[in-house]
Amino acid sequence: MSASDPATPLISARDLRVSFGRGRHAHEVLHGVNFDVYPGRIFALVGESGSGKSVLSRTLLGLSGDGAQVQASGLRFGEHDLLGFAARDWRRLRGREVGFISQDALVSLDPLRRIGAEVGEVLRLHGLGNRDGRHARVLEALTDAGLTPPEEIARQRAGQLSGGMRQRALIAAAVVADPRALIADEPTTALDTTVQAQILALLASYADRGDAIVFVSHDLGVVGQLADDLAVLKAGEVVEQGPVERVLGDPQHEYTKLLLSAIPAMRRKSDVLTAAAPAAPKLVVVDQRLPAAPAAGQERPALVADSLVKHYQLPSGQLRTAVDRVSFEIATGTTLGLVGESGAGKSTIAGMLLGTVAPDSGGVWLGEHEWSALAERQRRPLRPQLQMIYQDPLSSFDPRHTVVKILGDALSVVGVEREAHRERSLALLERVGLGERQLVQHPLHLSGGQRQRVAIARALATNPSVILCDEPVSAVDASIQAQILDLLLELQAALGLTYLFISHDLGVVRHVSDAVMVLRHGRVVEQGTAEEVLDDPREAYTRQLLDAVPLPGRRLRVRPSEDTMSNAQITVRAQAQ
Repeated sequence: MSASDPATPLISARDLRVSFGRGRHAHEVLHGVNFDVYPGRIFALVGESGSGKSVLSRTLLGLSGDGAQVQASGLRFGEHDLLGFAARDWRRLRGREVGFISQDALVSLDPLRRIGAEVGEVLRLHGLGNRDGRHARVLEALTDAGLTPPEEIARQRAGQLSGGMRQRALIAAAVVADPRALIADEPTTALDTTVQAQILALLASYADRGDAIVFVSHDLGVVGQLADDLAVLKAGEVVEQGPVERVLGDPQHEYTKLLLSAIPAMRRKSDVLTAAAPAAPKLVVVDQRLPAAPAAGQERPALVADSLVKHYQLPSGQLRTAVDRVSFEIATGTTLGLVGESGAGKSTIAGMLLGTVAPDSGGVWLGEHEWSALAERQRRPLRPQLQMIYQDPLSSFDPRHTVVKILGDALSVVGVEREAHRERSLALLERVGLGERQLVQHPLHLSGGQRQRVAIARALATNPSVILCDEPVSAVDASIQAQILDLLLELQAALGLTYLFISHDLGVVRHVSDAVMVLRHGRVVEQGTAEEVLDDPREAYTRQLLDAVPLPGRRLRVRPSEDTMSNAQITVRAQAQ
């Protein structure tokens, strides 16, 4: 592939508009967008769900979707006029000249095919090289993506790889044909912080070799590390764009300021993340008990884990230690942040606390009860005291049920009569910032933020003393994440709740936690107050996790100086609309 002129945009859009439907039923989702993407530079598109960023990125690949109407005064890729492209033209472009990296590697990779065949598919489709040459190129792409030994990886299937390895395989597939541009749509969402840092560094290396990269994200911390240029999308319009240092260092639009203020790693626990905090709603009382704040001198913690151990047997017959002598306690009304990468043992610990996983040794105490030693029939009347908020609430809801039915089932557990379900459910929804309209909706018709609020309302329905929060904000947009974190802290202050907050995101953990415990390979490597662990860590592993937290001021790429670049290269030019 011939090198592109670094002073000439490789991708250019002028007055780009995308709509769905026809006539009076047409709905425009992109409204006159303008941008340029230069070789060797990373152009970031930032916005919340529904802002149009994924539609925009997929339009550049001819994948806008069925019924999409694309209009523009100019839409070009290099020498190609994309407005005149037929389906066969797009097929020639995709993979060969533009590589695509999607968000969900587990869905994007065929679970029945070997990784080598997946990565090499684009070479076969475009007739590049012979069989031996394609195999050699696949191994080279896997190595470049950090997947070694490549021969072994090529023989494996997606289900045999970790999340980070699967994402690297997608990147290898996107670059194997040596395209001139990459379009990466949320490629690091829900990855561990350290794995995310590795993927970002890999993308930066492709830009450094001269590729033009369109990077789609809702995370300004990530964008601030990686991108050269930035466009902020809201409701299909670019509200602000320019060099990333200017946009993030001196934002002009209120929406950009809101997104920046919502980065939890840059705020203290006492700070409200959302720009305007809602007025405190009325306290919900599900039964006639109010959660009591801990009395002065109270000795018994709300939740205690003592020397928990759990082994699993591998197919080979060997035992793997998932949790190795883990101990902690959480004082009433406080939050313990549980941090670690995938495989650290966080979910296994949560299972033992819930009583769904039996420890091989050690014990769990819920208040005054030795929870892990109780039979299930003894636990059942105590279960309302211990609730869970999951990462993906949609998978934990019955999609056939309305919200009032979902909340009503939880209320029935604590003896609330069916006649009172609607009134109590509405009170719970108002407690979490929702209203009567959501009562009759099904989970599929709610936004991600609304579903997570319903999940919190369901957890509150039984008037618990302890709530386990398992990655509750890892899959939502930045401003929604801020709202959920603010809500959880507000509820804790009002109701005296105790949280175990499980996350791989130290920025989030820093904001919500009073104490922090760091896990690695099932063992506690460091624990203490949030300030002790996160401001002055003793262990190298904790420092590694902290160094991987994406912040706008931590640059992965050094911008070339102006004396070696034209003004066209260092500026994203906003055209008059």
